[in-house]
Amino acid sequence: MAVESDVLDELHRLRNRVPQLTGSLAATVDGLVLAHDAPGTEPEGLAALTAAALGVAHRMAEATSRGGFRELLLRGADGYVATYAAGPAAVLTLLADGRVNVGRLHLEGRRSGARIGELVAAHIGHDRG
Repeated sequence: MAVESDVLDELHRLRNRVPQLTGSLAATVDGLVLAHDAPGTEPEGLAALTAAALGVAHRMAEATSRGGFRELLLRGADGYVATYAAGPAAVLTLLADGRVNVGRLHLEGRRSGARIGELVAAHIGHDRG
């Protein structure tokens, strides 16, 4: 997939901007891995879990009249899992340790999500053309 290397480059740039990231994954909304930089994590399993969480988040946003999905944050005892919309066809999931500045995580996650969304949209446009 041609988009994979561009998305992977974006994931590497993101890790440089947020050193407390321990992993990142870009996937389609239906759970197919686009690219990942998540050592020690099974990317296919994480993509499937992301798709499941995304489905619940969409339903929750609808049920509470909060509008379309933008992001989801989970805080565990040992760190964070954050998922961001990456256009209509993809999502970005980030794993971070507990020392991460959550504001910085959101800022950079949103930026990278937007960039990945653009990359995926351009790739889809090339496939159709």
